[in-house]
Order: sequence, then structure tokens, then C-alpha cells
Amino acid sequence: MIGTRKLPLLEPLTEAFWTGGAQGELRIQHCQACGHWQHPPLVRCPKCHSAELEARAVSGRGTVKTWTVNAQSWQRGVDPTFIFAAIELTEQPELYVLSNVLCAPDEVHSGIAVQVTFEQQDDVWFPLFAPADPA
Repeated sequence: MIGTRKLPLLEPLTEAFWTGGAQGELRIQHCQACGHWQHPPLVRCPKCHSAELEARAVSGRGTVKTWTVNAQSWQRGVDPTFIFAAIELTEQPELYVLSNVLCAPDEVHSGIAVQVTFEQQDDVWFPLFAPADPA
């Protein structure tokens, strides 16, 4: 655990993303009309403008596209070092989730395969990523 995280507001549009981890699922918004995935969720599909949207479970697998290592202390008594990355999910090119990667800073690189894992805090399940086991 990186430390106590600020909890997001659970709203109808984002709740599935923040609570899907209770069932071990990373839920991303999907357009039922054209099949486009989008994150963060919107009220209309940016491709076809349909409002027929739903949160669906994805594989939780992806690759690190870019990352940064935080060294700034944000909470007293908590190790400030963590990796913040743009994860491109396998379901669609340029479908990104911004999250932490749970590994040593010298182990992360562009293209590393990662798999979602979850950290629970109250009613929220934060999706985090760890290096994937070779398949």
C-alpha cells in the first residue's frame, strides 16, 4: 500500500470503475452502438455520439506506454517513491488508464506487460498494475 489515498466521489458515471475491483474486474466504459472503449467515462461516445454506454469488464492486461517516478513526499512517514504510468489496455489502441505500477523504479520501462490488481480503501477499489507473469 502506498498510503492512504484520497477517495474519489462515487458518481453514476464513474462508480463502476472504482468499485469493480470488489469482483476482481477492471470496468471500462463501452459503447454498445459502435464498440468503442473509452476512459475516463463520458456521457456520449466520442466516435458515434451514442448515449448507449455501459461499463464492462476488460482483461486488465496492458502495457506501460510512459511513466514517471515520484520522489516528492506527499505524506509524512510514507515512502514518497512510486511509479505513475499511462497503461495502454489490450482491448483497444490508445485506451489508457493512468495508475501506479507496483515494482521497483528500475524494473519499469516502456512496453512492459502489466496486469491489474486492486487495493481496497473503504468502498473504493483502486486499480493498480503489476508486471504481468509471462503467458
